Formats: sequence, structure tokens, C-alpha cells
Amino acid sequence: MPTVNQMRQVVIICQYLSNFYQPIYLFRYDVDREEIFIIAGDLESIEITIFRDGTWRYEIVEL
Repeated sequence: MPTVNQMRQVVIICQYLSNFYQPIYLFRYDVDREEIFIIAGDLESIEITIFRDGTWRYEIVEL
């Protein structure tokens, strides 16, 4: 199960994406790594990882 910090951060990040009209293509909780992973953006080029403590990292993938 995701932690409370992860769940709170997911809501904030999804709201940011929504505010900028960015579609969310994949939302996944990895049980083994205990991380949430999101792929978003018109070209599916935004990759966001939310760690157990609620910190997060993003990467813009060049296609």
C-alpha cells in the first residue's frame, strides 16, 4: 500500500498535470520498490516517480 505521504503527493502532482492539460497515460504502484510511477504529457514524455517518503523526481524524455 502507498504511504500517506505518497498519496498526498500523487493528488498534488495529478492536479498540476490537470491544470496544464497534460494527459496521464500510466499510473502504477510498484509493490516491490514501494514507488508510484506516472507517465504523462501529450507525447508521453513526462515520467514521475514518487518515493515512499513523498519526495518525487521527474524526467522529460526526449523522443
